[in-house]
Amino acid sequence: MVKGLIWATAEDLARNKGRVLSLYRQILRSLNSPKLPMNLAARLAKKAEARAIFMLGAEEESLHNIEDLIDTGEYALSLLRKGEIPKYIQ
Repeated sequence: MVKGLIWATAEDLARNKGRVLSLYRQILRSLNSPKLPMNLAARLAKKAEARAIFMLGAEEESLHNIEDLIDTGEYALSLLRKGEIPKYIQ
């Protein structure tokens, strides 16, 4: 990413695309984990919430906010892999 600029360019967005798609897929897969204490309806609801979060995040244009969203997603993924449900998804 270009230092000193606040808004993301098309190049910055393209650079993050693979990382974000991978994170999105991993979170959706992790919500299927048998370690999570949720029934089918709860799993479907959490997946819908995750999709909505990513759809809202897709409209973000600030470099700093994009990095924060990616960091938050990675943290949520680490909690899901441990069998915990992140607070913002509960």
